[in-house]
Amino acid sequence: MANKSRILLTGAGGFIGHHLVKRLKADGHWVRGVDVKYPEYETSAADDFQILDLRVWENCLTATQNIDQVYNLAADMGGIGYITSFLADISKNNILINAHMLEAAKQNDVKRYLFSSSACVYAQSKQKNADVTPLKEEDAYPADPEPGYGWEKLFAEELCRYYYHDYKFETRIVRFHNVYGPLGTYDGGKEKSPAAISRKVAKATDGGSIEIWGDGDQTRSYMYVDDCVEGLIRLMASDHRDALNLGTDEMVSINHLVDMICGIAGKTLTKQHDLTKPQGVRGRNSDNTLLRKVLGWEPSTPLEKGLAITYKWIEGEVKKKEVGELAEVTGD
Repeated sequence: MANKSRILLTGAGGFIGHHLVKRLKADGHWVRGVDVKYPEYETSAADDFQILDLRVWENCLTATQNIDQVYNLAADMGGIGYITSFLADISKNNILINAHMLEAAKQNDVKRYLFSSSACVYAQSKQKNADVTPLKEEDAYPADPEPGYGWEKLFAEELCRYYYHDYKFETRIVRFHNVYGPLGTYDGGKEKSPAAISRKVAKATDGGSIEIWGDGDQTRSYMYVDDCVEGLIRLMASDHRDALNLGTDEMVSINHLVDMICGIAGKTLTKQHDLTKPQGVRGRNSDNTLLRKVLGWEPSTPLEKGLAITYKWIEGEVKKKEVGELAEVTGD
Protein backbone atom coordinates (compact mmCIF):
# COMPACT_ATOMS: atom_id res chain seq x y z
CA MET A 1 0.00 0.00 0.00
CA ALA A 2 1.66 3.22 -1.17
CA ASN A 3 -0.31 5.53 1.12
CA LYS A 4 0.61 5.46 4.80
CA SER A 5 -2.35 5.10 7.13
CA ARG A 6 -3.28 5.58 10.75
CA ILE A 7 -4.14 2.05 11.81
CA LEU A 8 -5.80 0.66 14.95
CA LEU A 9 -4.98 -2.92 15.82
CA THR A 10 -7.05 -4.45 18.62
CA GLY A 11 -5.67 -7.54 20.29
CA ALA A 12 -2.23 -5.97 19.86
CA GLY A 13 -0.99 -7.63 23.05
CA GLY A 14 -1.75 -11.06 21.58
CA PHE A 15 0.18 -13.38 19.33
CA ILE A 16 -1.00 -12.47 15.81
CA GLY A 17 -1.60 -8.84 16.78
CA HIS A 18 1.96 -8.35 18.03
CA HIS A 19 3.44 -9.74 14.80
CA LEU A 20 1.05 -7.61 12.71
CA VAL A 21 2.01 -4.41 14.58
CA LYS A 22 5.67 -5.06 13.77
CA ARG A 23 4.89 -5.57 10.08
CA LEU A 24 2.65 -2.49 9.79
CA LYS A 25 5.35 -0.36 11.44
CA ALA A 26 7.97 -1.78 9.07
CA ASP A 27 5.68 -0.76 6.19
CA GLY A 28 5.69 2.83 7.48
CA HIS A 29 2.21 3.13 8.99
CA TRP A 30 1.28 4.88 12.25
CA VAL A 31 -0.13 2.21 14.56
CA ARG A 32 -2.24 2.33 17.69
CA GLY A 33 -2.31 -0.94 19.61
CA VAL A 34 -5.13 -1.73 22.05
CA ASP A 35 -5.52 -4.72 24.37
CA VAL A 36 -6.26 -5.63 27.99
CA LYS A 37 -2.59 -6.62 28.33
CA TYR A 38 0.82 -5.76 26.92
CA PRO A 39 2.66 -8.28 24.71
CA GLU A 40 4.11 -10.95 26.96
CA TYR A 41 7.52 -11.53 25.41
CA GLU A 42 8.53 -8.29 23.65
CA THR A 43 7.76 -4.58 23.86
CA SER A 44 5.15 -3.51 21.32
CA ALA A 45 6.34 -1.55 18.28
CA ALA A 46 3.09 0.47 18.26
CA ASP A 47 3.30 4.28 18.24
CA ASP A 48 0.52 4.40 20.82
CA PHE A 49 -0.42 1.41 23.02
CA GLN A 50 -3.53 1.70 25.18
CA ILE A 51 -4.81 -0.73 27.80
CA LEU A 52 -8.58 -0.75 27.17
CA ASP A 53 -11.38 -3.23 27.80
CA LEU A 54 -13.26 -3.23 24.49
CA ARG A 55 -16.35 -4.79 26.02
CA VAL A 56 -16.97 -1.20 27.23
CA TRP A 57 -18.58 1.05 24.59
CA GLU A 58 -16.75 4.25 25.56
CA ASN A 59 -13.39 2.50 25.23
CA CYS A 60 -14.20 1.51 21.65
CA LEU A 61 -15.02 5.14 20.82
CA THR A 62 -11.67 6.21 22.31
CA ALA A 63 -9.73 3.51 20.46
CA THR A 64 -11.16 4.36 17.03
CA GLN A 65 -10.64 8.15 17.14
CA ASN A 66 -8.58 9.58 14.24
CA ILE A 67 -8.08 6.18 12.63
CA ASP A 68 -8.18 5.20 8.93
CA GLN A 69 -8.22 1.40 9.22
CA VAL A 70 -9.07 -1.09 11.96
CA TYR A 71 -7.77 -4.63 12.25
CA ASN A 72 -10.08 -6.05 14.93
CA LEU A 73 -8.21 -9.07 16.29
CA ALA A 74 -9.42 -8.65 19.90
CA ALA A 75 -11.15 -11.79 21.17
CA ASP A 76 -11.63 -13.97 24.20
CA MET A 77 -10.31 -17.25 22.84
CA GLY A 78 -7.83 -20.09 23.23
CA GLY A 79 -7.26 -23.73 22.40
CA ILE A 80 -9.92 -26.44 22.27
CA GLY A 81 -9.84 -27.03 26.03
CA TYR A 82 -10.57 -23.37 26.71
CA ILE A 83 -13.24 -22.70 24.10
CA THR A 84 -15.23 -25.80 25.07
CA SER A 85 -15.20 -24.90 28.78
CA PHE A 86 -16.47 -21.30 28.85
CA LEU A 87 -19.28 -21.05 26.30
CA ALA A 88 -21.26 -18.23 27.96
CA ASP A 89 -18.32 -16.00 28.91
CA ILE A 90 -16.58 -16.34 25.53
CA SER A 91 -19.80 -15.62 23.62
CA LYS A 92 -20.80 -12.67 25.79
CA ASN A 93 -17.34 -11.07 25.80
CA ASN A 94 -16.82 -11.38 22.04
CA ILE A 95 -20.31 -10.19 21.12
CA LEU A 96 -19.75 -7.04 23.20
CA ILE A 97 -16.31 -6.41 21.68
CA ASN A 98 -17.42 -6.91 18.09
CA ALA A 99 -20.73 -5.05 18.24
CA HIS A 100 -19.15 -2.06 20.01
CA MET A 101 -16.10 -1.97 17.73
CA LEU A 102 -18.15 -1.99 14.52
CA GLU A 103 -20.42 0.82 15.66
CA ALA A 104 -17.57 2.93 17.10
CA ALA A 105 -15.53 2.54 13.91
CA LYS A 106 -18.52 3.62 11.82
CA GLN A 107 -19.27 6.62 14.05
CA ASN A 108 -15.61 7.72 13.93
CA ASP A 109 -15.54 7.50 10.11
CA VAL A 110 -13.02 4.67 9.84
CA LYS A 111 -12.46 3.95 6.14
CA ARG A 112 -11.98 0.18 6.32
CA TYR A 113 -12.49 -2.48 9.01
CA LEU A 114 -11.19 -6.04 9.12
CA PHE A 115 -12.85 -8.62 11.36
CA SER A 116 -10.97 -11.75 12.41
CA SER A 117 -13.26 -14.74 12.26
CA SER A 118 -12.37 -18.41 12.60
CA ALA A 119 -12.62 -21.82 10.96
CA CYS A 120 -14.75 -22.66 14.02
CA VAL A 121 -17.70 -21.17 12.07
CA TYR A 122 -17.80 -24.20 9.75
CA ALA A 123 -20.59 -26.75 10.02
CA GLN A 124 -19.55 -29.56 12.36
CA SER A 125 -21.41 -32.06 10.15
CA LYS A 126 -18.79 -31.43 7.43
CA GLN A 127 -15.88 -32.17 9.81
CA LYS A 128 -16.69 -35.64 11.13
CA ASN A 129 -13.98 -37.53 9.23
CA ALA A 130 -10.23 -37.23 9.67
CA ASP A 131 -9.87 -37.34 5.87
CA VAL A 132 -12.07 -34.25 5.61
CA THR A 133 -13.00 -32.52 2.36
CA PRO A 134 -11.30 -29.09 2.44
CA LEU A 135 -13.75 -26.46 3.65
CA LYS A 136 -14.96 -23.86 1.17
CA GLU A 137 -16.27 -20.53 2.43
CA GLU A 138 -19.88 -21.48 1.63
CA ASP A 139 -19.59 -24.56 3.89
CA ALA A 140 -20.43 -22.40 6.91
CA TYR A 141 -24.08 -22.82 5.88
CA PRO A 142 -26.46 -24.41 6.78
CA ALA A 143 -25.14 -23.16 10.12
CA ASP A 144 -23.82 -25.70 12.63
CA PRO A 145 -20.66 -24.05 14.04
CA GLU A 146 -18.58 -24.83 17.12
CA PRO A 147 -20.72 -24.09 20.22
CA GLY A 148 -20.13 -20.68 21.79
CA TYR A 149 -17.04 -19.32 20.02
CA GLY A 150 -18.07 -20.52 16.55
CA TRP A 151 -21.66 -19.23 16.80
CA GLU A 152 -20.44 -15.82 17.98
CA LYS A 153 -17.94 -15.55 15.13
CA LEU A 154 -20.55 -16.52 12.55
CA PHE A 155 -23.00 -13.90 13.82
CA ALA A 156 -20.27 -11.23 13.89
CA GLU A 157 -19.53 -12.02 10.23
CA GLU A 158 -23.20 -11.38 9.46
CA LEU A 159 -23.06 -8.14 11.44
CA CYS A 160 -20.17 -6.96 9.25
CA ARG A 161 -22.26 -7.70 6.15
CA TYR A 162 -25.22 -5.81 7.61
CA TYR A 163 -23.04 -2.76 8.24
CA TYR A 164 -22.05 -2.72 4.59
CA HIS A 165 -25.64 -3.36 3.46
CA ASP A 166 -27.17 -0.63 5.63
CA TYR A 167 -24.37 1.95 5.89
CA LYS A 168 -21.91 1.06 3.07
CA PHE A 169 -19.32 0.65 5.83
CA GLU A 170 -16.35 -1.18 4.27
CA THR A 171 -15.67 -4.45 6.11
CA ARG A 172 -13.34 -7.38 5.43
CA ILE A 173 -13.78 -10.84 6.98
CA VAL A 174 -10.96 -13.35 7.47
CA ARG A 175 -11.38 -16.92 8.71
CA PHE A 176 -8.20 -18.07 10.45
CA HIS A 177 -7.13 -21.72 10.26
CA ASN A 178 -4.78 -22.54 13.18
CA VAL A 179 -2.02 -19.95 13.28
CA TYR A 180 1.27 -20.82 15.01
CA GLY A 181 4.74 -19.36 15.47
CA PRO A 182 7.09 -17.82 18.05
CA LEU A 183 6.00 -15.24 20.66
CA GLY A 184 2.66 -16.98 21.19
CA THR A 185 0.99 -18.47 24.26
CA TYR A 186 2.44 -21.92 24.92
CA ASP A 187 1.03 -22.81 28.34
CA GLY A 188 -1.74 -21.92 30.79
CA GLY A 189 -4.71 -23.42 28.92
CA LYS A 190 -5.18 -20.97 26.03
CA GLU A 191 -2.41 -22.34 23.79
CA LYS A 192 -3.09 -24.04 20.45
CA SER A 193 -1.89 -27.57 19.62
CA PRO A 194 1.51 -26.79 17.96
CA ALA A 195 2.51 -24.70 20.98
CA ALA A 196 1.13 -27.18 23.53
CA ILE A 197 2.88 -30.12 21.89
CA SER A 198 6.13 -28.14 21.53
CA ARG A 199 6.01 -27.34 25.24
CA LYS A 200 5.36 -30.97 26.18
CA VAL A 201 8.19 -32.21 23.94
CA ALA A 202 10.60 -29.57 25.29
CA LYS A 203 9.85 -30.62 28.87
CA ALA A 204 10.00 -34.37 28.20
CA THR A 205 13.11 -36.49 28.72
CA ASP A 206 14.33 -38.34 25.62
CA GLY A 207 12.91 -41.86 25.77
CA GLY A 208 9.97 -40.74 27.93
CA SER A 209 6.32 -40.18 27.08
CA ILE A 210 4.00 -37.35 26.02
CA GLU A 211 0.26 -36.93 26.65
CA ILE A 212 -1.91 -36.42 23.54
CA TRP A 213 -5.54 -35.29 23.72
CA GLY A 214 -7.74 -37.80 21.88
CA ASP A 215 -6.46 -40.67 19.74
CA GLY A 216 -4.25 -38.32 17.71
CA ASP A 217 -5.86 -39.22 14.39
CA GLN A 218 -7.83 -35.96 14.28
CA THR A 219 -6.54 -33.71 11.47
CA ARG A 220 -5.85 -30.00 11.04
CA SER A 221 -3.93 -27.57 8.83
CA TYR A 222 -1.53 -25.00 10.30
CA MET A 223 -0.39 -21.58 9.05
CA TYR A 224 2.84 -19.86 10.08
CA VAL A 225 2.30 -16.43 11.59
CA ASP A 226 4.31 -14.51 8.95
CA ASP A 227 2.03 -15.91 6.23
CA CYS A 228 -0.98 -14.93 8.34
CA VAL A 229 0.24 -11.33 8.60
CA GLU A 230 0.89 -11.13 4.86
CA GLY A 231 -2.60 -12.45 4.13
CA LEU A 232 -4.24 -9.95 6.47
CA ILE A 233 -2.53 -7.00 4.79
CA ARG A 234 -3.42 -8.27 1.32
CA LEU A 235 -7.07 -8.84 2.30
CA MET A 236 -7.38 -5.37 3.84
CA ALA A 237 -6.13 -3.84 0.58
CA SER A 238 -8.48 -5.96 -1.57
CA ASP A 239 -12.07 -5.27 -2.64
CA HIS A 240 -13.35 -8.59 -1.25
CA ARG A 241 -16.13 -8.12 1.33
CA ASP A 242 -17.21 -11.73 1.86
CA ALA A 243 -15.55 -14.14 4.28
CA LEU A 244 -12.21 -15.56 3.12
CA ASN A 245 -10.24 -18.55 4.38
CA LEU A 246 -6.71 -17.78 5.51
CA GLY A 247 -4.76 -20.97 6.13
CA THR A 248 -2.78 -23.71 4.43
CA ASP A 249 -4.24 -26.78 2.77
CA GLU A 250 -1.44 -29.02 4.12
CA MET A 251 -3.45 -31.31 6.41
CA VAL A 252 -1.75 -33.40 9.10
CA SER A 253 -2.90 -35.60 11.96
CA ILE A 254 -2.05 -34.63 15.53
CA ASN A 255 0.03 -37.83 15.79
CA HIS A 256 2.05 -36.76 12.75
CA LEU A 257 2.42 -33.25 14.19
CA VAL A 258 3.86 -34.82 17.35
CA ASP A 259 6.26 -36.92 15.28
CA MET A 260 7.44 -33.83 13.36
CA ILE A 261 8.10 -31.88 16.56
CA CYS A 262 9.88 -34.86 18.18
CA GLY A 263 12.05 -35.09 15.06
CA ILE A 264 12.91 -31.38 15.28
CA ALA A 265 13.77 -31.82 18.99
CA GLY A 266 15.80 -34.97 18.34
CA LYS A 267 13.76 -36.91 20.90
CA THR A 268 12.03 -40.30 20.82
CA LEU A 269 8.84 -40.17 22.91
CA THR A 270 5.96 -42.60 23.49
CA LYS A 271 2.48 -41.14 22.90
CA GLN A 272 0.00 -41.55 25.75
CA HIS A 273 -3.48 -40.84 24.36
CA ASP A 274 -6.11 -39.41 26.73
CA LEU A 275 -9.53 -40.06 25.22
CA THR A 276 -11.29 -38.11 27.98
CA LYS A 277 -9.86 -34.76 26.86
CA PRO A 278 -11.59 -32.50 24.27
CA GLN A 279 -10.30 -32.88 20.73
CA GLY A 280 -12.71 -30.75 18.68
CA VAL A 281 -13.96 -31.73 15.23
CA ARG A 282 -12.52 -34.88 13.67
CA GLY A 283 -10.99 -33.15 10.68
CA ARG A 284 -10.56 -29.60 9.39
CA ASN A 285 -8.72 -28.30 6.35
CA SER A 286 -8.82 -25.08 4.33
CA ASP A 287 -9.91 -24.92 0.71
CA ASN A 288 -7.74 -22.11 -0.70
CA THR A 289 -9.39 -21.84 -4.13
CA LEU A 290 -11.06 -18.51 -3.36
CA LEU A 291 -8.00 -17.22 -1.47
CA ARG A 292 -5.80 -17.77 -4.53
CA LYS A 293 -8.40 -16.15 -6.79
CA VAL A 294 -8.96 -13.07 -4.60
CA LEU A 295 -5.42 -12.36 -3.44
CA GLY A 296 -3.34 -14.09 -6.12
CA TRP A 297 -1.37 -15.58 -3.25
CA GLU A 298 -1.51 -18.20 -0.51
CA PRO A 299 0.56 -19.14 2.56
CA SER A 300 3.79 -20.87 1.55
CA THR A 301 5.88 -21.58 4.68
CA PRO A 302 6.34 -25.37 4.91
CA LEU A 303 5.01 -26.78 8.19
CA GLU A 304 8.32 -28.35 9.19
CA LYS A 305 10.20 -25.08 8.66
CA GLY A 306 7.71 -23.06 10.71
CA LEU A 307 7.61 -25.70 13.45
CA ALA A 308 11.40 -25.69 13.72
CA ILE A 309 11.41 -21.93 14.41
CA THR A 310 8.48 -22.24 16.82
CA TYR A 311 9.90 -25.20 18.73
CA LYS A 312 13.30 -23.54 19.15
CA TRP A 313 11.63 -20.46 20.67
CA ILE A 314 9.34 -22.45 23.01
CA GLU A 315 12.22 -24.70 24.09
CA GLY A 316 14.19 -21.57 25.00
CA GLU A 317 11.27 -20.20 27.03
CA VAL A 318 10.77 -23.53 28.85
CA LYS A 319 14.47 -23.64 29.77
CA LYS A 320 14.42 -20.06 31.04
CA LYS A 321 11.39 -20.86 33.18
CA GLU A 322 13.03 -24.00 34.59
CA VAL A 323 16.19 -22.06 35.46
CA GLY A 324 14.08 -19.41 37.21
CA GLU A 325 12.15 -22.02 39.18
CA LEU A 326 15.39 -23.75 40.21
CA ALA A 327 16.81 -20.43 41.38
CA GLU A 328 13.72 -19.87 43.54
CA VAL A 329 14.07 -23.31 45.14
CA THR A 330 17.80 -22.98 45.81
CA GLY A 331 17.66 -19.31 46.75
CA ASP A 332 20.24 -18.36 44.09
